[in-house]
Formats: sequence, C-alpha cells, structure tokens
Amino acid sequence: MRFLLAMTLMVSAAPALAGPQCTNEPVSAWVPQAEFQKKIVAAEGYQVQVFKVTAGNCYELYGRDKTGKRIEIYFHPVTAAIVKSSSR
Repeated sequence: MRFLLAMTLMVSAAPALAGPQCTNEPVSAWVPQAEFQKKIVAAEGYQVQVFKVTAGNCYELYGRDKTGKRIEIYFHPVTAAIVKSSSR
C-alpha cells in the first residue's frame, strides 16, 4: 500500500518538475548544438558547464553568466529565444 502511494505521488509530481516544451520542428531545422554554444558564449559571455537537449525539445544550459551568477536557461533551438531562465 505504501509503495502504491509513493508511486502515485512521484508520478503526479513529475509534470511539475518538467521543463518547457520548445518546438516540434525537426532537428534538421535546429541551429547545431556546437554552433549555438559558440554564439551564446561569444554574445552573452556565458560559461557553459552543461548543455543538453531536453525532453521538451529545448536547448538547456547550466553554467554562469558574465558576472559569475549560476544560471539555468532554456533556449528555443530554432529561434534561439530564451524560453525560461533562472539564476542564483
């Protein structure tokens, strides 16, 4: 019984932890990951620690901004628009 309750709570909490949905465009329409990283580092001065593709088809960056603040940013992989961001 406890197992079922724990599983129900975990499944119901999963959508709250999920990131945004960015695109349904085919990967062939996306800016290539390496090129995208170079552009945002040059333009914004980000220090990239982790850069990945999310389940919602976003580029997600964990790292630091030019002032050294920790950041997490979701980018649209076609338009390069920031979809969601947070800093600490």
